[in-house]
This record gives sequence, C-alpha cells and structure tokens, in this order.
Amino acid sequence: MENYSFVLCIEDRDCEDLEKRKIYRVLPDSDAEAEGFLRVIDESGEDYLYPRSYFVSIQLPREAQEALRVAE
Repeated sequence: MENYSFVLCIEDRDCEDLEKRKIYRVLPDSDAEAEGFLRVIDESGEDYLYPRSYFVSIQLPREAQEALRVAE
C-alpha cells in the first residue's frame, strides 16, 4: 500500500475551498514546494496550490490513510 502525505489546515484566509482544522491530502510537487506552496486536494475535490504556511504536516496510521483515500 502506498503512503500518502497529509496536512492539517491551520489557516484558510481568502480560500473558499479550505477549512481550518480539516485534514487534506498532499500531492507531490517539488517545484511548488521550492516556491513555498503545497499541492493540496481541497474541498472542490481538485488539487490546487496553497501557501505552505496554511498547513502543518501530520502522520496518520495506515488505517486512517486508507479511510481518507477511500473517501475521495
């Protein structure tokens, strides 16, 4: 099973498709990360770039990762 990266939203200023205190899946994007952004699957179900400062990284057990992946 593949491991996914997840973040917790701590800021949603001017972002209609983010919610504070919600967990989001992050897609790899080294170019975006180099510029201070993360590619996040937001409430629209699509992936968009958001400032890295809007999130904190979290580690989830495999069972939680699978539950969140199935919910997409």
